[in-house]
Amino acid sequence: MDQCEDREEGVPPSKSTLCGEHESQTKAQRSQPGPPPSCVSLKSDTSKVRPFNFKGQQASAVERIWERSESPELDPSCVSFESDGSMEPPRNFKKQWILKTNKIKKMDTTEPDPSCGSLKSDQSMEHPLEKGNATGLRPMKQRRVDQESTEIPGSQSDQQHQTYLLSVFKLLEDNVITFVKNELKKIQKALIPDYPESLQSQQEDEKVLEGEDEEQTRSSREALLKIAVHILRIMKQDVLANHLQSKASIRNFQWSQSQLKSSLKNKFNCVFEGIAKAGNPTLLNQIYTELYITEGGTAEVNDEHEVRQIETASRKPDRPETTIRQEDIFKASPGRDEPIRTVLTKGVAGIGKTVLTQKYTLDWAEDKANQDIQFIFPFTFRELNVLKEEKFSLVGLVHHFFPETKEAGICSFEDFQVVFIFDGLDECRLPLDFHKTTILTDPRKSTSVDVLLINLIRGKLLPSARLWITTRPAAANQIPPYCVDMVTEIRGFTGPQKKEYFRKRFRDKEQARRIIYHIKISRSLHIMCHIPVFCWITATVLDDVLKTREGGQLPSTLTEMYIHFLVVQAKVKKVKYDGGAETDPHWSPESKKMMESLGKLAFDQLQKGNLIFYESDLTECGIDIRAASVYSGVFTQIFKEERGLYQDKVFCFIHLSVQEFLAALHVHLTFINSGVNLLQEQQTTSQKSESRQSAEKHFYQSAVNKALQSPNGHLDLFLRFLLGLSLQTSQTLLRGLLTQTGSSSQTNQETVEYIKEKLSENLSAEKSINLFHCLNELNDHSLVEEIQQSLSSGRLSTDKLSPAQWSALVFILLSSEEDLDVFDLKKYSASEEALLRLLPVVKASNKAL
Repeated sequence: MDQCEDREEGVPPSKSTLCGEHESQTKAQRSQPGPPPSCVSLKSDTSKVRPFNFKGQQASAVERIWERSESPELDPSCVSFESDGSMEPPRNFKKQWILKTNKIKKMDTTEPDPSCGSLKSDQSMEHPLEKGNATGLRPMKQRRVDQESTEIPGSQSDQQHQTYLLSVFKLLEDNVITFVKNELKKIQKALIPDYPESLQSQQEDEKVLEGEDEEQTRSSREALLKIAVHILRIMKQDVLANHLQSKASIRNFQWSQSQLKSSLKNKFNCVFEGIAKAGNPTLLNQIYTELYITEGGTAEVNDEHEVRQIETASRKPDRPETTIRQEDIFKASPGRDEPIRTVLTKGVAGIGKTVLTQKYTLDWAEDKANQDIQFIFPFTFRELNVLKEEKFSLVGLVHHFFPETKEAGICSFEDFQVVFIFDGLDECRLPLDFHKTTILTDPRKSTSVDVLLINLIRGKLLPSARLWITTRPAAANQIPPYCVDMVTEIRGFTGPQKKEYFRKRFRDKEQARRIIYHIKISRSLHIMCHIPVFCWITATVLDDVLKTREGGQLPSTLTEMYIHFLVVQAKVKKVKYDGGAETDPHWSPESKKMMESLGKLAFDQLQKGNLIFYESDLTECGIDIRAASVYSGVFTQIFKEERGLYQDKVFCFIHLSVQEFLAALHVHLTFINSGVNLLQEQQTTSQKSESRQSAEKHFYQSAVNKALQSPNGHLDLFLRFLLGLSLQTSQTLLRGLLTQTGSSSQTNQETVEYIKEKLSENLSAEKSINLFHCLNELNDHSLVEEIQQSLSSGRLSTDKLSPAQWSALVFILLSSEEDLDVFDLKKYSASEEALLRLLPVVKASNKAL
């Protein structure tokens, strides 16, 4: 349907389009019913543009059509296309358009000349576009005109309508000729060797006029370019045709690159700190803080719990010379000759891997860095997972996610410098089998997405491309080491960067100073604040605590911090979504049900090792999809829902530690409310009949045993939270969510003694350190304080230390605020046993004496 037909009557056209002129002149005609036939004269020198003569002889197509008209009643003197002179088409296309549309208006109101031929009869003049149409079907444009003409009152004469069409097609002819001549001039310039503008810089010439559709105009220019190439080949001018085609490819590339950059800027310009869709977006460039990216290591798996890895990283002194800036991720280090094709970047959950890749992409899109790269295509494995059952070629996959390349007709990337980013390998659910997958070298051949990825990583597909893959450490071994040129690791925030973050977050200097000091003396919080997301969680909690409890004690353990975080979110829901007051109880029945469902999901998926969940995972856990969307909309800072390009919904907790806390809460609530120990697959008869206190004792001791049995420590943080939840102070904070009180102080003391017994065994250093963190969550510092006093007084005798005391000494040294640059082993003992016991400290230092 024509635009004129879509517009409601009485609404003036917004732009000076042909459609708008038709409407306005039609209204003028309606106000003057039944005027007699008017004469049409187009002899004016100013209104005539000489048709473009391609071969010097041919008249314009429109002119010839009108000359063949068989109307016997039409006087040639009445309708003339002659001109007294050769008129160069005006360069100002817009002015010409306005000039000629105004002429149409004037002609419609011209008084009739009796000498003019009558145009009343339908048969007196066959419409020129219908002539020679063997099918008997009128062209679409004419059918549209006929549809419009049926709306004209009966008093309106056919003569006026024919006159109007005559004027329109004259204007159409002039505009087509002007457009073609202007475009051919640009094409001619492009074929001049070393012409500075060429087809590469035509911003001024290619401005879209008011009323024009940008995409339609671009398509028209491309069509004319193809016609020009085709006719040049007919003329045997193959060299010029090839040259023009090459220039056209450059032009398409530049348009595609420009559109891609614009799209990526819109996508990555803003980020949500900690949350996915609710809250206030923040400009990435404003909040981005340089992360420590260190070169080194291998692509081999590190299956330790990520909190262990953060603790290890926090002990290492900062080595600025080993760091890499994100814009230099593909630059080879001095002394390295081979170019870097594939980079694998490791980092624990929440350390900033995704934001890092977004910043890299945004800097390129804003022309700030890496302008030698012609295309950057950022993918996430979350998006690729949903294409598991579909088939694509590599080119087709790029077109699917980045339609700008398809619109530009780019079907080959071999000649471009391309970077592919694949974020979140640990979330990949595609079968990446590098041993059995067949080799594929054709980027235009369709296959499964996993085959494309494997061959792209192998270097068989598009070997000229560069690849950047990010992953959590446990999944790094999915990529064979021979496919990776460089491994980097993100270490998160350094000490100064933590301080900078909290100073930005808390503008009150005294408040910021108090918070920074509190984090510094609480080793657990200090270690976790290496993770940017945990800094945000800490800031959220401490902000609330300082506002609601002025001068009150700040949370000092991880469990307290996460309970407060949960309570803050419940308060937000009560006030923001339920319309309650801040003083109202924040655990409503609905909130309790939501938290129970999220806790079950967290525990079930933690056992499977999943950090992200698709709709099928939620269904398996008994969570309704619609309910999950409600949870993500209400508890936006705990549980989030994402929707990528062409993908289903994806759910996840904002950080692995939040998932582990909720999993521990679910196990704790289940035991308190029903006596069921979810950590044991089957309950024995003796356990079912034992007393409450005995059951509690067995429950916590079995949790300690299960965590110690884990080869990679994946239950370390879960155990800390579970033991922390057993304290009376924790249960007080959770009042309203808990319907019954938990373990007694006697049970807690028995758990402490049980952990000390375990520390007397020959455990690995990492397992011993985690048990000390568990004692910290239970507010027992006796072992550490005993060794600390001996160290302070200088009376420490390593010859008489028990295994538990050795472990305490290692914990104290590794938890020291000072970097272990030089460790003097002789201060403690020179014995072989001392060396073995203190080996973790030696490893963490740069130099041992």
